[in-house]
Order: sequence, then C-alpha cells, then structure tokens
Amino acid sequence: MMLFDLFRNYLNALVGRNQEFEKLLAAKDISAVKERMDNRMDMAIAALKEYEVTSHEIMKREDKIITDKKGNFIRLEPVWKLPIPYQVYINEIALVFLYGRPVKWTQQSTGTDRAFQKFQDVIERTHFNSKLRQCKRIAGSETESAMLFRVFRDANDAPDVQIRVLAKSKGDEIYTRWDQYENLISIAWGYYVREQENSLVYHFDIYTPNIIYRCTRKSIGWEVVEEVNFIGKIPLILFQQDKEWNGVETLIHREELIGSRTADTNDYFADPIAIMAADLIKNLPEKKEAAKLLVTNDSEGVDKAAKYLTWDSAPESKKQEIEWLQNHILSKSFTPNISLDTLKSLSNLSGKALRTVMLLADIKAAKHKETHDELLSRTSSLITAIIGNVLDVHLKTECENLKIGHEFQEPFGDDIAEALENIIKSLDGGIMATETGVELNPLVKDKKLEMERLKAEEEERAQKQQQIFGDIEGAGPQSASDGDDPDDDENGDEDDPKKKQQQKKLGSRWQKKHILPTRKRKPSSAFSAQRLTPRK
Repeated sequence: MMLFDLFRNYLNALVGRNQEFEKLLAAKDISAVKERMDNRMDMAIAALKEYEVTSHEIMKREDKIITDKKGNFIRLEPVWKLPIPYQVYINEIALVFLYGRPVKWTQQSTGTDRAFQKFQDVIERTHFNSKLRQCKRIAGSETESAMLFRVFRDANDAPDVQIRVLAKSKGDEIYTRWDQYENLISIAWGYYVREQENSLVYHFDIYTPNIIYRCTRKSIGWEVVEEVNFIGKIPLILFQQDKEWNGVETLIHREELIGSRTADTNDYFADPIAIMAADLIKNLPEKKEAAKLLVTNDSEGVDKAAKYLTWDSAPESKKQEIEWLQNHILSKSFTPNISLDTLKSLSNLSGKALRTVMLLADIKAAKHKETHDELLSRTSSLITAIIGNVLDVHLKTECENLKIGHEFQEPFGDDIAEALENIIKSLDGGIMATETGVELNPLVKDKKLEMERLKAEEEERAQKQQQIFGDIEGAGPQSASDGDDPDDDENGDEDDPKKKQQQKKLGSRWQKKHILPTRKRKPSSAFSAQRLTPRK
C-alpha cells in the first residue's frame, strides 16, 4: 500500500504542477512560467567556449616577463598560444556521416500520391535538407538546437510555411516542459526584436499543441496574446545531444600546450648563438665586411676559438606523446583520421571498402540514428499536419492516411556498378520482380515513371513483333524468311535473294532481342534487366 500511495502522490504532484503552470499562464505571470521550464543555456555556453578556438584554455597562457639581473622589468616576451580546432573537425565529420547526403523519403501508403507530392514540395521549398544539417551542426557544437516551422500568409494571402533554426549562438533561448514519460508538453522560444525607437524588446513565445502564447515583456508586466494552433502539433523539432568531442577535452588542451611550448623553444633556438674563447680570439670582423676573417692566437685551436650553440636534442618522447594524444582524441570521439595521406590511399576504394575504413564514424552515426529516427518521424508527421490543416485542407484526409518512411543515405554513396550487378543477377535468377529491381536501381529517380516507360516499351515491342510475325501462336521466325507474303508474289520479288537475306537478318534480330530472353526469364521478371537504366 505504501508503494501505491507514493505513486498516487507523485501523480497528484504532477497534476498539481500542470495546474499551477496553467494558472500562471492564465495570470500572465510569464516570469514564473520561465522558472518552471527547463533550459540548457549554461551547457550551450560552456560548449561554445570550447568550440571557438579564440576562447580555448590555451589562449589564457601568460606572456613571459623579462627582467634584468636586479629583477627590474624590461619587457613582455610573447609566448605562443596555438589552439587546435579539433572540435570543429570532429563535429563536421559526425555531420557528414549522418546527413552528408539528403534523407530519402518514401511513401508507404496507397491513394495518397497528392499528399506525398505536396510533402516533397514542402521539403524542397523550405530548404529542409540544409536546415536539417544546420540543426545537427549546431546541436553537435552547443548541445541544443531547434527547427521552427512558421505558418503564415504570403503577399497573395495564400498560406505558406518556412523554417527557422533556433540556437543559443544566434541569440535564441529554448525552454522546454516534459511529462514523466519524456513527452514534450510545451516548448518556448525567447528572443529580442528591435522595435520602436530602435529599442530591443524581449519576446517569449510558448507553443502547445492547441494554443500559442505570444508574450511580450513590457515596462510593467507582460502582454500575452493567445493564438489558436491550427496545426494541432507543436511546430518545433528539438535537437539535443552531448557535444561531439565529449570526453576528450583534456587531451585536446594537452596537445595545444605541448605545441605552444614547442613553438617557444623553436623560436629560442632559431637564431644561432656564437660561443667564443676570448683568450684565443685576436679580432672580430666588422658587421658589414664582405669577406669576414676571424684571427686566432693559436692555429691549432681554431675549433676551440669559436663555435655555434645548437639544439641537437630530438625530443622523441614529446613526438610520441603528441601521436598518442592525436590517436586518442580521434578514436575516443569516434572520428576517423581523414588526412591528406589517408585520402590518397582511399582514392581507389569502393563505397563498401570506404565504410570499413571509416568504421568509427559509422559507429557514431549509428548511435545518432537512434534519436534522429524519432526526430525524422516527428518531422514527417508535423509537415503532413501542416499540409492537411493549413496549406491545403482539401488534402486533409489524404494527409491523415499518408504514411511516410525515411532512409539515411550513405555519405560516400553506393557502389552503383556493384548494385546493378546484384540486381541483374537477382532478376536473371528469378528471385526478384522487375518492379523491385527498378525500385532498388540507384540510377532511377522516379520508380513509377520508370515502370510506365518499361511497360510502354514492352507494348511497343509486342506490337512490332506482331506486325513482323503475325499471330505469335501460329508464326515463328520462318515467317520473316519464307517469302510467303502474297504481296511478295504480286511484286514478283519472292525469289529476290537480297530481300530474303534482309528478312532473315530481321527475324534473327527480333528473335534474339525478344523471344530468347523471354524463354530464359522466369515469369517474375518480365522485363530485361538491361532495361533498368533510366532514360535521359
């Protein structure tokens, strides 16, 4: 009973908090509403400091103070501060392996062609793919971003939609509320707008599935305007993750410190330092003398008289540490080393071989797909709701029935030659239908259009074959070479050897192209695999 009481109290507390939140909204106490919402701004600010090379820890390295023998200040000697943009590199590699190529959307329902076409139009018109990459890049660099779908009326008073990317680095504030099942209840966007008298006014928009609260901070209190959310869904897609270089921050700082100190040492020994034995040197040549001559007291002590101080030390341990750091920075962030030398060795590899070499990035991409699968499903659901409820209400029923799938594309593309070869083998073996082969063909952009073309060509070939051979059941290849056509008798050229030869060649060509493949092919593959290449 105690466990039940605890659970009941927990639910009552949740209900109470929700009621309290609604009361605060009704009372227009937006400041209290903000306090009861979650945000990741501190985390975003900390990540951005590491992402920007100008704010790396190495940049705080103090210059060296030069003093005389008595300790009096002479000057400040600048020391090297060499930040390494590992964070940018790691983040970009992660982005390429997830969204280097656009997401492939597929229609998984029937009778919804118009709605799916509208969906694709929205994807293209809103530049969704570029906005998606922006959101992923920002989330990887500052742990959070959001994609806001704004519906509005254009200059012609027609409904339209656009996408805005929200991020802390762009001056945006993102607040969220979740239930106990990790469902997003509401999300808010805080931002500044330059308005009257060139002053900045703070706005705080709260989005719920049913109502949008437009809140504006005034000199005294808040102004709140409620709008009906015609979409019926929260019009934001939220991206949250750990920074892409999480766990290797100290390793990066260490390499930056070693590199900076090494640069200082190299500068110190860059100019040669002369060492001379004063008791052996008779003269010093003038600075501007063309042919400089150094005279010594002892002809046998030339080597002892003067020499240069050089740095002969080869810090092998330092080199090994840097290599160790580089290896662990990349491997522990699941980032492949794509250096110039590596790229040279990968130039002739197939797409399959490249995926093997880039296994670390594939592992990280697979982890990201666990969350981005859900994000893309939410996106397709949101866009279809926007279409059916705002952009084109006539398609509402189709949008409700529309089922959309998505596929992540390989960053380096597929090995087309290998893919086509596998398709043709499957067709020839009778284990794949022609329509499936067309669908899997990487060269085909429009599956339906390609099937229509194939069927049209097949009908055209059948008609031509009928014209040449007549009734297929009663005619054979000899029809083209026997010379039994009455017209031939009337024209008196049935014995013309030249015409008989032409007829024989024609019949043989049609037999090879149409009859023989059909006899070899099983019923499941009615069309030739060689016809899978799309027409221009």
